[in-house]
Amino acid sequence: MIKAALGSTVFFFAAPCVVAGLIPWGINGWDDPRFWPAMFLIIAGVLVVVRAFIRFVREGRGTPAPIAPTERLVIGGDFRFVRNPMYVGVVTTILGQALLFLDPALLLYGIGAWAVMASFVRWYEEPVLRQRYGSQYDDYRKAVPAWIPRVRPWRRTVPPA
Repeated sequence: MIKAALGSTVFFFAAPCVVAGLIPWGINGWDDPRFWPAMFLIIAGVLVVVRAFIRFVREGRGTPAPIAPTERLVIGGDFRFVRNPMYVGVVTTILGQALLFLDPALLLYGIGAWAVMASFVRWYEEPVLRQRYGSQYDDYRKAVPAWIPRVRPWRRTVPPA
């Protein structure tokens, strides 16, 4: 579990912190915030990402990084509402910054970042998860939407494989 925690920590700073922090800062310089209520979106997005990383370590016993995947399919916590909470959190953070600074460049970056993530999920992650976890993933995929969260959490009706 320590190895998974260390790997997840490194990946957290290498991926979400760069995509949702360093790149937006490079685009905008985080200059002249104008719409402070957008901070709620930013904070919510960051919290979702952090909770997803913790869940990967605790429930999955691995990392979100493709080079050090989980031992078990992660389907608890925020994953009961949406299949990709980490990506949703990153995009929410970026869009929150676009709103905070009223910056169209950040809005376009957020849309582009989502398109890249959605493509990665569709063409890499989903086939890998289907191969690794079989019918367990198929059942989960049918019940939980990829991008727009469910109103009520999904409850697994069959025991884990």
